[in-house]
Amino acid sequence: MGRTILLLLLLLLAQWAEASPAYLKSQMDKDERESERVLIRSKRRWVLTTIEIVEESPGPFPMKITELFNDKQGQHSLRFGITGHGVTKDPKGALGINEHTGEVYMHMPIDREKYPIFHVEFNVFDAHTGESLDNTLSFDVAIQDINDNRPVFTPEVLRVQVPENIKEGMLPFSLQASDKDEAGNDNSRISMNIKFQEPAWPVFSLKSIGNVNDSTIGKLLFTGCFDYDKVRSFRLHVEAVDHGAPSLSSTTTVTIDITDSNTHLPVFAAPVFNAQVMEMETNKEILRIPVRDQDTPNTPGSRAVFTILQGNEEDNYKIETDPVTNEGVLTVIKAKDYERTTLTELKIAVENEEPLFVCVDGKPLSPVPESFKRNSTVKVVVKVIDVNDPPVFKNTIQRIFRVEEEDPGVVLHTPIVIDEDTDPDKIRYEMVDDPAKWVSINPKTGNVTLVRKMDRESPYVVNSTYTVVMRATDDGEPPGTGTGTLVIHLGDINDNAPHLTSNNTMMCGNKVDRVRVTAEDADAFPFSGPFTFTLVEDDQEPTSLWKIDPSTGPETSLISKTSLPFGTYSVPLKIADQQGVLTHSVLQVVVCDCGKGDVCLNLLPRSFSLHGVAVGILLGALLLMALLLCFCFFCECKEKKNFQPYMQFDGNQTLIKYNDEGRGSSCKADPISPPFLQSTFTSISSLKTEQKIPSDHIGNTKTASIQFSPISSGVRSTSESRIFYSMSTSRVRNSMNSSENIRSGLSRSFNFNIEQHLQMKLSKLSKDQQDLPEYHPHDYSSEGPNSSTVSLDKLSFHTSASHLELTQNLGLSFNTLNNVCRQALKEKNIKI
Repeated sequence: MGRTILLLLLLLLAQWAEASPAYLKSQMDKDERESERVLIRSKRRWVLTTIEIVEESPGPFPMKITELFNDKQGQHSLRFGITGHGVTKDPKGALGINEHTGEVYMHMPIDREKYPIFHVEFNVFDAHTGESLDNTLSFDVAIQDINDNRPVFTPEVLRVQVPENIKEGMLPFSLQASDKDEAGNDNSRISMNIKFQEPAWPVFSLKSIGNVNDSTIGKLLFTGCFDYDKVRSFRLHVEAVDHGAPSLSSTTTVTIDITDSNTHLPVFAAPVFNAQVMEMETNKEILRIPVRDQDTPNTPGSRAVFTILQGNEEDNYKIETDPVTNEGVLTVIKAKDYERTTLTELKIAVENEEPLFVCVDGKPLSPVPESFKRNSTVKVVVKVIDVNDPPVFKNTIQRIFRVEEEDPGVVLHTPIVIDEDTDPDKIRYEMVDDPAKWVSINPKTGNVTLVRKMDRESPYVVNSTYTVVMRATDDGEPPGTGTGTLVIHLGDINDNAPHLTSNNTMMCGNKVDRVRVTAEDADAFPFSGPFTFTLVEDDQEPTSLWKIDPSTGPETSLISKTSLPFGTYSVPLKIADQQGVLTHSVLQVVVCDCGKGDVCLNLLPRSFSLHGVAVGILLGALLLMALLLCFCFFCECKEKKNFQPYMQFDGNQTLIKYNDEGRGSSCKADPISPPFLQSTFTSISSLKTEQKIPSDHIGNTKTASIQFSPISSGVRSTSESRIFYSMSTSRVRNSMNSSENIRSGLSRSFNFNIEQHLQMKLSKLSKDQQDLPEYHPHDYSSEGPNSSTVSLDKLSFHTSASHLELTQNLGLSFNTLNNVCRQALKEKNIKI
């Protein structure tokens, strides 16, 4: 810390003390003694100063600039060394030192603009041992500036544009000059002046406004006005001079280009223009008005802007500028009526996009006198040519209010049509647009008559409105036509019954026990919802399986009371709107397994199982059938046996002869069943199976029965041997294919005898009916004259206040009200 304070003191003293080494040394010894008294420590003794040399010094070189000393010169043989700028840093080789004497030399001239100061570090060592005898200290070599740089303009050549109508005073650009010499002295202080200009009028002057970032800024000023038509460019020579000794200077050329402004008004090519327009014609160009302008084309000073000053109080016309030709385009935008106006005089003015600039005797005029605008207006006469006026509907859009389903024949509307050119009796009417063909129009009177009933729910009705368009045509040349619109607002009646939005739904039986049921009604309030939902008792889908909750509302929920097997259920429903209009619907509910998702899984075909005994009997029957087939097709017969069927079709017991040895039989088996198979058929037919088989996701849960009637004799009649088979779905029928095979095999065995038996029975029945007496109908509707039965008219009913059965059937509307009230009581938890 003490060393730092000492160094600061020494640097301060070096700035004002004399440069004599003896004086510096004495001052240094004094300071060191005072420091020793304060710090009580030994301090080194160095000569510290800032050395100044002149920039670009001519020498001779090497030139001694200072000498280093140390107080240990008496005890040691010293060696000095320096590092830093000029030695180990650029500009290398500029400084050198005599290691034994400490003398520092400059070896070359220095450019201050590149190296304004050198920072040099020095050390002292023992010349024999190389031991450092003190810490590293430093000194600076400052380069004194000389005026060796002239001022420079940025940019070196300046070219700018100035509008013709700029106001006199300071121009909107600046001149900038800088000097590389040391800032803050005369070598870098700059003055600017205009050496000459051409042309000489208006006169320019230059004003310095200060320094910015070591640069001198100047502004050009002028008095008077520019005239683009006379002078379009100015050239100025500007000089920048520094204040050094000797002073240096430089010049630049400033070119000022004048751009054209609006110094000339546009002039109309003629004082009056004429145009004509057809009566009631709109959106048509009727006139082009040319103008001349002496300013530069396609500039704001030459582009014309037109204005209608008079004659367009009703906004019938507009005028615009053609950007290509610079003409005024006059257009009629609102129809003119010949009966009211035949001629129109318009006063039109023109000016430029840019305001007019006028300079008189070198001074601008503001505002511009009106005398300079005397030729900026023109008169346009527009003649209206008479044409046939079309009929006009007094009410272009007429609204009426009717009720749907109204009987045809009613006159809905009679339009009022005005035509100033035509007799009203000569106007003819026709229908232009009648989407649903509900109305007709009288061609003479225009009466719009209803020809079909209108339906508010029709797709041609939008937001309860039906729109037709009619047309009226006069007898002019050419004929004039007008159109009118009739908007019919249709009121609603209760002509639609409610219905389900969807007749199919799905219930994930493994997750939920209810499905949402939604109804809709094409009618509007109050002929639609809320609806009343009621379950209908059905043999196939009893109401014991389902319930509805709530029974009133825009929608409800169908809830299963029990866990239902998977399958399809048809649930009959009654739905009534607020007015009691009722409809019957059937909701198909698929109860299925959804797994972990919300969609039915594809179920594999399901089978059912029988009791073990039944299965054994069926397998035995199949084995016997296989043996029978083998016997019929593969057995070779040696002789044909005369196998006589012992079958009787009257149902009586018959003895069968088994010891008849017939002759050899042919190889083909007789279609008659052998006697030993009858006992097998008896055993199979005695089996009666009845099981519930769960259907898949598209079937109902039903009871499948396979019934065989027992055989009491060797041969059964058709009615006794029929197999009763009932299944609800095709999948279950496929599951019973084994029993079907048994039945089909037995039927093939008895097919021939059954057909003969049926023929005999039918023949006998026909013969018996021929012997029956003729039947005559009897009349049982008359009680006869002597009936003693008491007449029903004499019966009477006795009721009391306690008999409330009659309140159970008060009608659909009362039930709806009852359900609404009960729902409100239930929500408010009120018990009656």
